[in-house]
Amino acid sequence: MKAVAPWVRTRLRTAPGPALALMLLVLVTSFLAAVFPRAVDAYEGEGMRHAMSSASADRSGIQMTYMPPFEYADGAPADVRDRELKPRRMDERYRRILAALPEPLHADAAQSAYGARTGTPLPATDSWLPQLDGGGPWFTLSTQAGLAEHSTLHSGRLPKATDGGVVEGAVTSATAKTLGIKAGSTIHVAPPDGQATLVVKVTGIVEPVHPERAYWSVEPVLRTPTHLYTAPPVPQPYWHGALLLAPEAAPKLLTVSADAEAYWRIAADPAGLGAGDLPRLREVIASVESGPLHAKLTSAVSPQMQIDSGLDDILLDFDGILSAINPVVAVAVFGVGSVAAIVLLMSGGLAAARRHSELSLLRSRGGSVPGIAGRLLAEVAVPVLPAAALGCALAFVLVPDGPPLPSLLASAAVALVACAALPLRAAYLHRRPRLHGERDDVVRARPSRRRTVAELTLLVLAMAAVVALRRRGTAGGEVDQLVSAAPVLVGGIAALLLVRLYPLPLRLAALPMARWRGAIGFLSLARAGRSSVTAALPLLALLVALTTAAFGGSVLAGVADARDRASLAAVGADARIEASDVLPDGLADAVRKVPGVRDVAPVRREFDLDLRDGVSENVTLIAVDPDSYARLARSTGFGAFGAGQLRKSTGPLPALASPAVAERLGGGESLVGAAGTLFSVRVEAVRVTTPAATSGDFLVVDAAGLPDRTPTTLLVTGPSASGAELKAAVRTAGGGAGVTLRSTARDGLTESPVQSGAERLYTVAVAAAAGYAVLALLLSLLQAAPERTALLGRLRTMGLTRRQGRRLLILESLPQALLAAAGGALVGWAAIRLLAPGIDLGRLALAAQGRLAAAGPVELRADSWSLLLPALAVVLIAVAVAAAQAWVTTRRTVTSELRAGDTR
Repeated sequence: MKAVAPWVRTRLRTAPGPALALMLLVLVTSFLAAVFPRAVDAYEGEGMRHAMSSASADRSGIQMTYMPPFEYADGAPADVRDRELKPRRMDERYRRILAALPEPLHADAAQSAYGARTGTPLPATDSWLPQLDGGGPWFTLSTQAGLAEHSTLHSGRLPKATDGGVVEGAVTSATAKTLGIKAGSTIHVAPPDGQATLVVKVTGIVEPVHPERAYWSVEPVLRTPTHLYTAPPVPQPYWHGALLLAPEAAPKLLTVSADAEAYWRIAADPAGLGAGDLPRLREVIASVESGPLHAKLTSAVSPQMQIDSGLDDILLDFDGILSAINPVVAVAVFGVGSVAAIVLLMSGGLAAARRHSELSLLRSRGGSVPGIAGRLLAEVAVPVLPAAALGCALAFVLVPDGPPLPSLLASAAVALVACAALPLRAAYLHRRPRLHGERDDVVRARPSRRRTVAELTLLVLAMAAVVALRRRGTAGGEVDQLVSAAPVLVGGIAALLLVRLYPLPLRLAALPMARWRGAIGFLSLARAGRSSVTAALPLLALLVALTTAAFGGSVLAGVADARDRASLAAVGADARIEASDVLPDGLADAVRKVPGVRDVAPVRREFDLDLRDGVSENVTLIAVDPDSYARLARSTGFGAFGAGQLRKSTGPLPALASPAVAERLGGGESLVGAAGTLFSVRVEAVRVTTPAATSGDFLVVDAAGLPDRTPTTLLVTGPSASGAELKAAVRTAGGGAGVTLRSTARDGLTESPVQSGAERLYTVAVAAAAGYAVLALLLSLLQAAPERTALLGRLRTMGLTRRQGRRLLILESLPQALLAAAGGALVGWAAIRLLAPGIDLGRLALAAQGRLAAAGPVELRADSWSLLLPALAVVLIAVAVAAAQAWVTTRRTVTSELRAGDTR
């Protein structure tokens, strides 16, 4: 018989609330599922581009050099060698090189350069040039193309080609200022081997455009002169500058330099690169260095061309960061994904329980299980599919970069679970008729053998995941699904265990309640015990969500602790004021008056203490005020000691030494220091670190026992001290001391966008897990709301007061809420304790490997706020919802509640 009205339209019109709630749930879940892979790809791609762009120019590009031979085997004339450096020939080879580079390696043509240069600097013989202790300046001669495009003319004109014995050149403004060169100056460059002198007339002074970029930075001497040093035993400095010749003058370099060479410097362009390009890009770089591309490039220039690049090391280091961070991130993704899936399944299960009577009536009137399931599927699909599509579209809009397939599959999985949960649960519950009023509660339910087998299987998987994580850890570089699911499996096992144990405390608590006066306590426990066995799913969702939130919060806390520790090790205190020589008088007193400063420890540091034992390893001498320095060491945790251990009574100075220094000095009196400033010390205590030197070897003594006690460093304690006011105090005192803040050092520890991106993802994961926990609790409470309302209405007819009604509903909701809260906190703590040995947070906290030692071991630790706040929120929300429901119910009349229908 044809239906009078379509099923889907009728259901959505009569019950729009549940459909809108499901639509909103699917929208949020689909958005999170779609945005996670795109966010990961976005920060990984940004991290790779950052790694390439922040590296030095000589490492982030490809360097190709070719030295034309003096003689050719085929007897070609000598001028053939000159033609090798002609601008047309150089430009032709440059274009061949660019054309040979395959995807995804892109050349930044604007910063790539080519030309010819002298292999070793050549001395200038002009007496008017400034001389240092090592003699007059030496120059590198370069004919790098593109000078006009990469500089602005400061004075004079750019060099041109000449036919005579004088070549024209230019210098940068920094070179001109340092070496006293002006437009019109003439510089004579004479090779040391006595070859003909080359006369260079400086026609112009240029100012580099973007001097920090590759054109000027691959060979920094082109823009800024540097110091070179004479040979030992007494190295003396002399200036090293660059003369920028016209490209047409390249053959002239062969007359003054036996090692003149042609070069092509290809700057890599990171724009447009994504994390998915990393494997292919590494293959290309390896092929360029020694592979088929190497052969192709050398054939375009010469078999003798040398090719070198630091890109492979940059990408290898970045790959190491990803390999260390991705497994840690996968734990958060698995946790949130599992919680979301459980909540979707729970929404379908609770909807099936809410509509049990309706569906039973359909079955009793001849409805088939497939027919009912099909109608429910069509009913659910109407709000679910548009919501899933909209959530995916929002993810694409907010994070436009990234591969589309993972996001589409994730949103499709969300839609599939949301659509299938209600029909499958309803089909399972109504596969056979059930007696009306048949009890199905947690107290009387007996787990079946199938459920026991499933729980034991899950227990085995959880044990295997924990053992694998503790043995292999997350530092292996590959994402292991079983290892990543370890916190979820631990939470699942705990939920199943608590569901089995749940009836026991209810039965025990009901015994004394039965003897107390009043029925509220006994009735609330009896009501809690009569809850359906479907309460296992909300409890599972709550425990997994709380475990994920606690785990994620602990990861963030461990990362923050590591950065705090590393920044403290880098600075030695909350702030460090340091001078190259000595600090001005009165600066310590001025710093003490700065608001927020708690304490100041004056320190004198000398980095070349001679222990007079013939060993050349550097030792830092640290002369301190024992009282202030002991307070600083105690507050920082770096080698705490008692101030009395450094105070001298008689004999040698008591000293605090690093283990290596203590071993070199032995246990007795030792004479240390340079000639003329010798003093005796005796090692009283050994510490691995100390605030003024958290790495390296050191010797700490009382400054009062040294002839020169003027401090060179002030270590300032006071987290709230203003950096601006500290710098103002330093400027007022004079002396040119520098101020280093711990907060600034901490900000610099997040070097890679991969770190900040992973942290943001973990923060979202914690928030999402907490949100799903609240949602699971609300769904479970709202599911029983109609039954509780009707019960309260009946009890009101029997004389139950409003106050007693509120107490009944609150006490009825407390057992499951307290069980979930206490179990979630306990399981979160246990999961962290179990999994901490296998979680490596070092590269997530500190991208630079060299800073890991200073920070110490970066381990996962239980964070009290992450454990207790979500658990407390669960209890408060449960009480608040029950109180609100009781208030609404007691405000309505008894007859209206009874007329609403009997839910039995």
